[in-house]
Amino acid sequence: MTESTNLKRRSFLNTAALGLAAAQLGLAGNVRAATLGNGSLLASGGISSASNTFSDIKQIKAGLLNVGYVDVGPADGYPILLLHGWPYDIHAFIDVAPILTAAGYRVVIPHLRGYGSTRFLSNDTLRNGQQATFTADAVAFMDALKIDKAVVAGFDWGARIADTLAALWPQRFTALVSVSGYLIGSQEANRMPISPKGELQWWYQYYFATERGELGYRANTHEFARLIWELASPQWKFDDATFARSAKSLDNPDHVAISISNYRWRLGLAPSEARYESLEQQLARFPNIAVPTITMEGDANGAPHPAPAAYAKKFLGKYEHRLVTGGIGHNLPQEAPREFAQAVLDVAKLV
Repeated sequence: MTESTNLKRRSFLNTAALGLAAAQLGLAGNVRAATLGNGSLLASGGISSASNTFSDIKQIKAGLLNVGYVDVGPADGYPILLLHGWPYDIHAFIDVAPILTAAGYRVVIPHLRGYGSTRFLSNDTLRNGQQATFTADAVAFMDALKIDKAVVAGFDWGARIADTLAALWPQRFTALVSVSGYLIGSQEANRMPISPKGELQWWYQYYFATERGELGYRANTHEFARLIWELASPQWKFDDATFARSAKSLDNPDHVAISISNYRWRLGLAPSEARYESLEQQLARFPNIAVPTITMEGDANGAPHPAPAAYAKKFLGKYEHRLVTGGIGHNLPQEAPREFAQAVLDVAKLV
């Protein structure tokens, strides 16, 4: 399966299924606000009102963290792990989760380190944001929940984490949906310069490399995040309430430190932590991914992202790339939840 497809015209969710799923989710807000009379999600990409939130955030000790997470749907359903990116949060999947739970899946959505109610167990733990920290966090999280196998899906940082999990633990992460494709990186590869236009898109990475940038992000976290949302999704007309719902997660006391560490590590300005060296060495070899995979891209993604042709050969199993049209930007799950959910449902059938 290699053909790009436009799924914008698909509508498969009826009102009864959404109502049932909302009850399972414990969503706060008016379920009817998320539907039209014909039972389809709102025409604006299937996006519900910002009054809908995940009202039941659970906590579990996992590895170095006390992780805040959503766990919804039937307990005996096949698990789906959804991973958000920067500077977003779990509400990127607010309209994806009901679709998946209505289809009988268990959906688990953690706040990454530095987001929401996730906290470090020790004040002495380095606030490290290098690539492998999130990989290790995800494995520890699944172990804590006693989940042996799951489908994994994500975007932005979450897509990179999902890629690393599917590459290194194919026996546990049995299928993959990755927005923007193969995003595994290494410090060595990141030393290579790219075109001036490409470098310009990474302006905030260089800003964060400076003391001024760290102070600026700390002083203006919400304003900075909103600018990233606007630049990365130039045609997404989100409102103040939608942004505010997710921006609360950026008030995490470790958020700035994790964000700065992540981007400095990429540039080789922050060293790898010894406990993650083995993982980073494996990832630096850019392992192929053999599990069934669907990669996705929005036609209006304003964030840096590779062309599908550049990574297609990294996926050795059943594979398909989907282009979602209609002005869809970087935060594809929140901008096009039906299309993202459909990709997850389709790839899960291949497990």
